[in-house]
Amino acid sequence: MWLLALSVPLLPAIVMVYSRYRVKVATLCQRALAWALRLMRGRVCVKSAHAFVFSNCTHGKVNSVLETFDLYARTHPSLCIGPQIGELLDEMVRRVRPLRVLELGTHCGYSSVRLLRLLPPAGRLITVELDPVTADLGEEVILVSGFKHSQFQVLTCSSAEAIPRLRSLLGPDAGTSEGVDLVLMDHNPQQYLPDLLALEREQLLCSSGCSVLLIKRNQRAEDLRGVLDHIRERTDCYSIKTELQCMMEICYRKESTM
Repeated sequence: MWLLALSVPLLPAIVMVYSRYRVKVATLCQRALAWALRLMRGRVCVKSAHAFVFSNCTHGKVNSVLETFDLYARTHPSLCIGPQIGELLDEMVRRVRPLRVLELGTHCGYSSVRLLRLLPPAGRLITVELDPVTADLGEEVILVSGFKHSQFQVLTCSSAEAIPRLRSLLGPDAGTSEGVDLVLMDHNPQQYLPDLLALEREQLLCSSGCSVLLIKRNQRAEDLRGVLDHIRERTDCYSIKTELQCMMEICYRKESTM
């Protein structure tokens, strides 16, 4: 009763706040619900793909793993980028010839495997996945493809948490101060611009040349508008190399001021 008596005088203020911010509150609730549904659907999809690949591929054979993924994707909904985008990714990797690669969004490990198979012996992949279950399953797929932990590392955290740690993870070897040569973004598109800015701020984009590949999964135009605006404002170091319906490749190069 005392709680009711206390809250009655506050009712006008509560009604005013609700009427003023109800649209924003509803939008936030809708986004939270959509994120939760995507996470649940993503987990189900990754678990199903993982089980199919493990049961039907030849362990230790990277081509068999990729072919089994493609077979699964022909008859099931899948978060894999698929063979069409995969072939475009292959072309870019062969052209760029990266040594250090950052992947944001491990998903089921399909793109990680495609990347790793084209890296040189000294190459290294760091892949970031927010969901622990998805990260574990993706890591198992990479291992069953025949790759070793010395060639890759899976970080189970948000991209915002991972990026400040990358410098120490690249290792003390000569040349790693240059940062990464290739970035694949296939996570939350609303994080594309913040993460690109964070990579700049941490000086993790190789100044002599870094390709940033943005995967477009049915995004709205406004999801990438921020990235495009930033590129147009920074023509001194950014250019668009390729723009397709399913992906966009951005080239970063910072000229030395010395």
